[in-house]
Amino acid sequence: MRYLQLFIVYLLFSSLIGCSNVHSPSSNNIEKFGLEPVIVERVVDGDTIVVHDGRKIRLIGINTPESTNRTEEYGKEASDYTKSQLEGREVFLQRDVSDVDRYNRSLRIVWLEVPSDDMDEQEMMKKMFNAQLVIDGYAEPSTYPPDVKYSDYFRKFAREAREYEVGLWSYGLDGTTRGDLDEEEQVESQEETTSTSNSFKNCTELREVYPDGVNKDHPAYEKKHDRDKDGWACEN
Repeated sequence: MRYLQLFIVYLLFSSLIGCSNVHSPSSNNIEKFGLEPVIVERVVDGDTIVVHDGRKIRLIGINTPESTNRTEEYGKEASDYTKSQLEGREVFLQRDVSDVDRYNRSLRIVWLEVPSDDMDEQEMMKKMFNAQLVIDGYAEPSTYPPDVKYSDYFRKFAREAREYEVGLWSYGLDGTTRGDLDEEEQVESQEETTSTSNSFKNCTELREVYPDGVNKDHPAYEKKHDRDKDGWACEN
């Protein structure tokens, strides 16, 4: 009988150790990723929440359409989505570099679950709420250095959402609010226009537009047309 009792005690002790081992990685990762557990008290709009201690949290790296002081297309949908996913639940806040913005809002990544040691892109898509807003078309990427830890992922997710016209992208390629992809498109368009308008195949083509050639400060100047390397291309 005594041996049976000792065996039962051993089993209970072993199970407690097992449970401790199951939960310890999560606890360790809270510290590893610098996570802060909080309860979401209320949602202000798609990218802004208030937590239990009264702090207002602005989700970094993204921007949802406005739905408070002014209204942008798909703003209410983004706000309703964030409410349905976050209000009243525990989440984990992660700081990048900056602590607060000029409005004294804490700048944070919001995790729905604690990430694992070997977190990859798929896990990020499942557990990070900032990423989910972009993936599901409720937000555009919006990068403000030095907080750029996940910005490349956000832009990638946004391009995919735009390709399939998800959420706010169903209103057109510009979306419904300001974000990084708008700036990228402008830069690409300007580069394409500059390349098309100022590049000439040879001096014959260039002289049709600029009969006397162009100097090195001119947008149409290219070294390949300046054979004598005097800083003047296609001169007569």
